[in-house]
Amino acid sequence: MNSQSAERLKRPMVKPALALLLSKAWGRAWDSLFAHRLVVYICVLLAASVGAYGYWVRTHTIFACQADGYSAERYLAYCNGANYAEYEHGAFYFNMEPFVEDSVRNADVLFLGNSRLQVAFSTAPTAQWFSANSARYYLLGFSYYENAFFEGLLLSRIHPRARVYIINVNDFFDNSETVPVQTILHDSKAQDQYKLKKLWQDVHERVCGTFKALCGNKFVIFRSRVNGTYHTEGMAGSKPVPVSYDPVADQNAAGSSIAIAIDFLSRFTRGKCVILTIVPYVGTKIETAEAIARGVGLKLVTPRSLEGLHTADGFHLDQPSARRWSQAFFQVAGPEIRSCLDHRDTAEREGTNADFKFHADPVVRLTNRKE
Repeated sequence: MNSQSAERLKRPMVKPALALLLSKAWGRAWDSLFAHRLVVYICVLLAASVGAYGYWVRTHTIFACQADGYSAERYLAYCNGANYAEYEHGAFYFNMEPFVEDSVRNADVLFLGNSRLQVAFSTAPTAQWFSANSARYYLLGFSYYENAFFEGLLLSRIHPRARVYIINVNDFFDNSETVPVQTILHDSKAQDQYKLKKLWQDVHERVCGTFKALCGNKFVIFRSRVNGTYHTEGMAGSKPVPVSYDPVADQNAAGSSIAIAIDFLSRFTRGKCVILTIVPYVGTKIETAEAIARGVGLKLVTPRSLEGLHTADGFHLDQPSARRWSQAFFQVAGPEIRSCLDHRDTAEREGTNADFKFHADPVVRLTNRKE
C-alpha cells in the first residue's frame, strides 16, 4: 500500500476523532456552565431565604422595635412584633425582674388599672407631685385591658403596704382571664417562654443599640422597675382623636362591676384610702363609672371639664393630654392623698390600729357641668 492509500484511510478516522474531542469540550463547557448556574441559583436562593428571614425577624420579633429605652431602671414590657408582643405579665407573675416586687410592696400609693392608666400617669406631673410630697408610688396597671382578676393575684402574693389605692374604674372590676393570663395560668410552657423573652432583651439591647438600622420602629413600651411608669416609642404619625364621653350609663355592666368591686376592695383595700377615677378616651363610659362608684359608696374623681384632650390612638391619651390630665387630677385628689398619708403616718407613730378607714368619702369629683 502506497502512502496516498494510507492517507485516504486515515481521513475518515480523523473526523470522528475531532467530533469526539469537540463533543467532550462542549460537554465540559456545558457542565461548567451548568455547575456555575447551579451555584448562582443556590446563592440566589440562599440570599432570598436570608433576606426573607431577616425581614421576618425585623417585623415579627423583638427586633421589630428599637432599643433606645433600655436603662438600669427600665426593661422592655411590650414590643409590637407578632412573635414577641407582651412581656410584662410574665415578668410580674413569675417575678422575673429584680427589685420590682419590693417597689410594689413598699409603695405608699398604688395605681391599679389597664394601659390607659399607665399612659395617663406616666408623666412629669405625677413624678413631680410624689417628689414634692416625699411619697413613693407604683403604677401597677397592665396592657391587654387587664383587670381585677390578675392584679388580685399579684396583690395576694406581694402584700403591698400602700396606704392609698387609685383605681381606674374603666373595665377594671372584671374577673375574666385576658389572653396573657390564660397563657400564664394554663400553658405549662409559659414560664419558659417568658424566660426566653427576657434573654432576648439582652441580645436586642446590644444589637439594636449598636446597629439601629438593623431593627424596626414598631410600637414599644419600656417600663420602670422603680415606679412602673411607661416609656413609649414608635407612635409617631398616629393621628390624634378628641376625647369624648358617653352620657348613658350601662346599668348591667355597672351592676356586675359593683359586685366584683365590693369583693375586691374588701379583700385588698380594707383600712386604706381608695380613690376611683376614669381616664378619658373616645367614648368614655363616664356615667357607668359614676354608677360603679356610687354602688361601692365612693365618689369618682376625674378632671372631666378639661377641654382639648386627645388620644393618640382612640384608646390612650397622647402625651400632651396625659400631662394636662394628670396635673389636673393631682390638683383635685392631691389634698386627699396627702391627708391619707399623713393620717397613716400619725397612726403608725402613735401605735394605733392601722386597719381602719380614714375617710368614708375620700374624694370629690372635679366637674364644672351644670346639675
